[in-house]
Formats: sequence, C-alpha cells, structure tokens
Amino acid sequence: MELLSALSLGELALSFSRVPLFPVFDLSYFIVSILYLKYEPGAVELSRRHPMASWLCAMLHCFGSYILADLLLGEPLIDYFSNSSSILLASAVWYLIFFCPLDLFYKCVCFLPVKLIFVAMKEVVRVRKIAVGIHHAHHHYHHGWFIMIATGWVKGSGVALMSNLEQLLRGVWKPETNEILRMSFPTKASLYGAVLFTLQQTRWLPLSKASLIFVFTLFMVSCKVFLTATHSHSSPFDALEGYVCPLLFGTGSGGDHPHNHGAAGPLHSPLPAKSREELGEGSRKKKTKKAD
Repeated sequence: MELLSALSLGELALSFSRVPLFPVFDLSYFIVSILYLKYEPGAVELSRRHPMASWLCAMLHCFGSYILADLLLGEPLIDYFSNSSSILLASAVWYLIFFCPLDLFYKCVCFLPVKLIFVAMKEVVRVRKIAVGIHHAHHHYHHGWFIMIATGWVKGSGVALMSNLEQLLRGVWKPETNEILRMSFPTKASLYGAVLFTLQQTRWLPLSKASLIFVFTLFMVSCKVFLTATHSHSSPFDALEGYVCPLLFGTGSGGDHPHNHGAAGPLHSPLPAKSREELGEGSRKKKTKKAD
C-alpha cells in the first residue's frame, strides 16, 4: 500500500473502481457475450427459425451469472430482469448482431482491433462482478468463506457454468462440454479471483479492494486480449498447474508401471496382433476425441 501511494496508484485505483459500468462497459459485455453465442454451431439458423429461443439464449449469455448467483443466495431468479435498461440494451445488441442488414454490425464488432477493445472492457465488468458478488455474499454470511468464493466464482463465470442449460434451449445436449470438466481460462481466473477477493473481504489480504480490483483487472485484460489476439485457447495457468497438480494429486496412472506387466506375464497369453492393432486404434480415437 505504501508503494502504491508513493507512485500515486492508490488514487488511480480508487478512481478506477468508481467508474460506472452502465452503459459503455455493459454494452461491451453484451456485445462480446452475444458474439460468442453467434459463434455456436446452429445459432444463426436457430435465430431464424425460433427467434424467441435465440433471444432467451442471448439473455442467458448476458445475465446468466446474476441468475446463478441469485440461485445460490436464495433470492428471486428473475430479480435482475427488473433492470429494464440493461434488458433493452442487451436485446438491441442481440437484434443487431443476428438481424442487421448485410451483417454490418456483426462485421464491425468482429474487426479484430475493435473486438479487442470490447474484450478488454468485458474483463473490467467481470472483475467488478466478482468483487460485488463477494461483498454481497459477505453481507449475508460473514464467516461463510466457501459461500463467498462460490458466489464470486459464478458472478465471474456463471455464463460458462450454465452452458449446458443454454445448449438445451438451442436443442443441443453435449454433457461432455461441461465447464467443470474442462475449465476455460475465464472460469479458472474467476475462481482464483474469487479466492483473492474473499481473502481481501475477510481482511486476510493486506490490500484495499480498489487496489485489488485495479491489479486483477490489469491481469485479466492483458491475458484475455493476448489470447484473443493470438486465437489461443491455452491458459496462463497451465504451466503452474502442470507442476503443482502432480505434486498434490498425483498422476493417476499407477497401473502402467513395467513391473506390473512383468509380474502378470506368466498368467496370461499375449494378445493376437490384430487385437493389439484394434486396441491401439481405439486408444488413438479416444485421444483424438479428447483433444477435440
């Protein structure tokens, strides 16, 4: 904190944390969220055949985190939809992205330099939502650390966590795409951010909320803009997780050591060549599907 004050960053962080999100930052959030919806296979055809279903999917992409957080805290799920200004703004973005003549609006917001600006502004909203979610949960559960972390997590990545429900609205069922099984960078970052903001809220992290919002926003914006610009689906956490997870949880492949096969050798006959080839081909197919 003393270093931040010496560099006059404390005042900058405080001013940044007070910047209103509506309408500019919220507009960027809606644009990027509905862009991701349009990228989904069959989303354009759905908007032509079933506009109401497409609109509901768009609303889940824009407000799914609020709905999921209200579900966790036992509040009315439809409460956020009383914010008519946000609903109208999100609906206007949905209409322009899917139905604008000649796809002019879609082409403009997809232009990479413009899209990167919107992506950066969306991350500003994400971090602010995590912080607000932690504060809201702390108001109800002063010592409920796990509740605060869960609420902040779903505030930051509720849209991804509700992806299977959104797919059902589009008539698609892909349980293997569950976000819990394959966490994307925003989902992981939201979880880690929720832990940090919970530590700050409970005064275990000696940092002001404004400073934490400022620093974590810089991290999220830098990472997300870089990943979007390079069309990468990797995560900055991969290297750290690749080192820490085997230490904490093991590799999970304890049955593949050579001495196990040697001990069992006299008890079974070798597989025919054709069977070995079929098993090898099946393993390759499984690995290919898993990589996809």
